Amino acid sequence: MARRGNAAGLGLVHWLAIALVLLLADQFTKILVIGSFQLGEGIPVTGFFNLVRVHNAGAAFSFLAGASGWQRWFFTALGLVAAVVIVWMLKNHPVQRLFCFALACILGGAVGNVIDRVLYGYVVDFLDFHWAGMHFPAFNVADSAITVGAVCLILDELLRVRRGR
Repeated sequence: MARRGNAAGLGLVHWLAIALVLLLADQFTKILVIGSFQLGEGIPVTGFFNLVRVHNAGAAFSFLAGASGWQRWFFTALGLVAAVVIVWMLKNHPVQRLFCFALACILGGAVGNVIDRVLYGYVVDFLDFHWAGMHFPAFNVADSAITVGAVCLILDELLRVRRGR
């Protein structure tokens, strides 16, 4: 029994390390953007991609960005609650590799955006993709990690259902 507990502990450390790497990459890139660009300033990188500094006071796709300010603390609290739940799930399912990878991605991204909300009151976004005059909303490394995590969760569930047949 102790051996299983040690394996679970090592698994948790592994998944938390992945989340930490993503968190550090997110914060490092945001520091670079803040130090290099003024708000709204950007540079074209390719014909379909720009680096641009944008502040998002809302959630995904600027949801509730125009609210009176309460959303800062709501999304901060939501991110912190999600982080606690994710760590608990990682601790209880450390050997489910795809599931835990997905959760680690979501954890790193969520905490990265929580840090922005606490420090600045908004999330720093800077990855701007466009095509034929249409722009996808700017996003960041944290948002990318959350998206990869969500896709992996869906894939994990599809594979789990398929194995159950």
